[in-house]
Order: sequence, then C-alpha cells, then structure tokens
Amino acid sequence: MTANRKILFLPGDGIGPEVMREVHRVIDWLTKHRGLGFEVQEGLVGGAAYDAHGTSLADETLADAMASDAVLLGAVGGPKWDDVPRQLRPEAGLLRLRKEMDLYANLRPATVLDALVDASTLKPEIVRGLDLMIVRELTAGVYFGEPRGIETLPDGVRRGFDTQVYTAPEIERVARVAFELARKRTNKVHSVEKANVMESGVFWREEVSRLHAAEYADVELNHMYADNCAMQLVRWPKQFDVIVTDNLFGDLLSDCAAMLTGSLGMLPSASLGAVDGMGQRRALYEPVHGSAPDIAGRRIANPIATLLSFAMMMRYSFDDAANAELIENAVQKVLAGGLRTADIMQEGTAKVSTDVMGDAILRELDKVAR
Repeated sequence: MTANRKILFLPGDGIGPEVMREVHRVIDWLTKHRGLGFEVQEGLVGGAAYDAHGTSLADETLADAMASDAVLLGAVGGPKWDDVPRQLRPEAGLLRLRKEMDLYANLRPATVLDALVDASTLKPEIVRGLDLMIVRELTAGVYFGEPRGIETLPDGVRRGFDTQVYTAPEIERVARVAFELARKRTNKVHSVEKANVMESGVFWREEVSRLHAAEYADVELNHMYADNCAMQLVRWPKQFDVIVTDNLFGDLLSDCAAMLTGSLGMLPSASLGAVDGMGQRRALYEPVHGSAPDIAGRRIANPIATLLSFAMMMRYSFDDAANAELIENAVQKVLAGGLRTADIMQEGTAKVSTDVMGDAILRELDKVAR
C-alpha cells in the first residue's frame, strides 16, 4: 500500500454531504483494489460551521486544511443563513480558506462528454468534443482590493466603490500556471482582460506578454477582451484551449463556459497554491454546482462533479493521472450506458438517485479490477 494521502473533507451545506458520501465510497474502492492509502479527516465549513461554532470557518478547521495534502469541499450556503452578518456568512468561510491557503489559481474545466452533447443548449456541432480550461486568478483583483466600501459624500450623495488592483507577481504566477497547463494540452493560451478601458487590463496584458516572451515563447499566446471572450464562448468555444484571466472576469466567464456543457452538476474545479520546496502545493477541490438547498436530502443530487473534483485531486495533488483517468472513464461509461440524475435527464435515458449513480460508477470500476 502506498503512503497515506492526507485529505480534509469539508462536506458543508445543502447537497454537500450527499455528494461527498459517494467520494468516500470511491476512496474505499481505491484502497481495496488499487493499494492506495488515504487518511481522511472531516470538518465543518459554511453554514454548518456557523451553526456549530458561530463562524463559517473555525481556526481549528483552517489549521487542519493547512496541514492536509489536499482539501475536498462539498458546497456552502443557503437561505437559512441569509440574515447572518456578511463576515460570518457561509461564503466567507470559503473565501477565507482560499485566502489563507493562498490558492491563487482556480482551474475550471469545461468538457462536453459524447453522451451529453444533446444536454447543451447550443447546437451539437458547436460543443461536440469541447475541452477547455479556464484559469482564474483567485486571491486578488476587485474582490480583495482596497479601498472598498459604501459612503455618503459631503453633498449627501451615497456611493459604493471597489478597487481593481494587481501586482506583477500576482499576474505572473497565475499566468505561469496557464502556460504550464497549455504545454500539456494543445499549447495555446488566451489571456483575457479589458485593456481597452482599464489600466489594470493594460498592466495585465503587459505582464502576461513579458512572461510569455521570457519563458513560454513556444506556447501560442492570444490576447482577447473579456466581452469578446464571452461572445466567442457561445459562438465558437472550440477555438479555446486554456483561458487565463483575472478574478472578476474569471468568475463570469467560467460560469458561462460551464453552461456550454449542459449542467453545473457535471463540473469539477481545483484551486491551487504555490509549489513549495518539497514540490508540494496546497490545494482545494470542489464541484461547481453549489449547495442546491431546494433538493438537499432528497437523494437526487448529481455526485459526478464531486467525483470528478476528486479525480482532479488525484491528478494535480498526488500526480496520479492513472487513477484519475480510471474514475473519469468510469463516469463516461455510466453516462454512455444511459443512466442520468435529474439534472442531466434526456429522452431515452433512465433517471437514478445519487447513490444509485454511485453504485453504477463503482460497478464500472469493478470491471477494471477483475
């Protein structure tokens, strides 16, 4: 058995605990059939942490995250906590995790599997074979810039303001992630900003271009304005391979790209920190779909995005592409066989529950173990 891989599970709120249970089952399978060792610890985050501790992320949980090889998060939030002070809301716990762990690069793949081509709202010929990656800067930009606030001016007029600000190192490190990823894919990067109207966009373009010329001239680099990128994602998405962009534009464009696939329930994500002297990096993995409180507890949530997030963990945190592909291939075979959770139902397919989808994926994994 290989050395233990130390993982912190943070199921969170809504459907988080339900979909995370299916990952536990896959981990048990990998331990039994692939000789992998896992040390899994569980903690509270989001609304669940607020209910228990009066804060959306306890200091002890943050310390556990910092000491783990990787963190897997289910989902946070829900209307139950709408009246909680902003700094204590469920989402604040997730933001604190990202900031304290310095998870500056958010990887959001948008892949259209053959079995789900018709689930997209776009024509099949537009999305068939789509496989792109958005790399979003995650710990700087307008979401964290200072000054920010709401104030009343001397003439009595109220105004709200935020600051979009980036340093050269913040841009360089996320651009480096994008270029390195591109080298393992089709060697093409689109850097996205608004250099036509924003000084921070001009600076972003200058810094990405400087890094490209100095270290990544072998990678094709294209610059694109964010509004044009949004249009191109729904016009001709297969022109893209890796898109790198700032925090705000990345937030918007990654959700736009996500819907090209037909369902948020299918999409994983990874948030990565810097590589340390031992070659390790802090990392947090989570499905894109959110807490979906309207369906929590009904056993109808799609666990695939969470399972694929775990597959990303195997690939990026544990350098285990073989077992990551094992999980991804099992998911594809189940979908090709016609099983669907409610969010990806199509005519001629069979609707199944969360745990039955998990059962089917485990059966596909069993076929490999025979």
